Amino acid sequence: MAIVNPRAEKKAPPTQERMRGRRTATLCGMLLCLAIGMIFSNIHYGAAPSQLQPTFIEDKIEVVPSTHLGLRDLAGREINPFQSSNAKWLVFFFVSVDCPISNRYAPEIRRLHTKFAPRGVEFWLVHPNADEGAEVIRNHTKEYQYTFGVLRDAEHLFVKKTRARVTPEVALFERVGSMVYGGAIDNRLVDFGKERPAATEHYLEDALKAVLQGSPVLHSRTKAIGCYIADKP
Repeated sequence: MAIVNPRAEKKAPPTQERMRGRRTATLCGMLLCLAIGMIFSNIHYGAAPSQLQPTFIEDKIEVVPSTHLGLRDLAGREINPFQSSNAKWLVFFFVSVDCPISNRYAPEIRRLHTKFAPRGVEFWLVHPNADEGAEVIRNHTKEYQYTFGVLRDAEHLFVKKTRARVTPEVALFERVGSMVYGGAIDNRLVDFGKERPAATEHYLEDALKAVLQGSPVLHSRTKAIGCYIADKP
């Protein structure tokens, strides 16, 4: 009987199945490392969520001075701020008399007006609910100490143009160009009945600062929370 020296015995070559298994394991390891790298490359420690997820208006909203908007002042005269204003930037707040959410934003609206009107930004209140009469709106304007222009949009032409849904909601326009921001004033409201003690994101204020500095607006569209604008009767 022949004696085989174990040291001299050669190992059998790896089978194709074992080789495939090794290649698969190597490939899975590479993919796992790649996935982990992609995750960490998108994390910026200490950055606010708004810095990670900019939002933009999908379809550009344009208003030129000749656009018919159907806006009227409290005397019933048709007013087109895009024709009558010399300001480069126009801010429109959609508000309503009976909406408590809209009314709670009055101090913030007044603060923004005080801060940015001297820098050439023109502010307007827009009442879209047709059942709010001129005298009721006058009393509301006085009660909440608004000191800038008030308009009515009973035909909802401007509501449709800006795609406003609720009060309060805001639209920021370049007078001879496009809408650069639309949505919430800030993020104080999380949902109906859910509110932060104070806003942590000031969408409109940040947008105004950006355009006045010649910088792009990071958030050009946000979701406003408030009282739904009643359908046109």
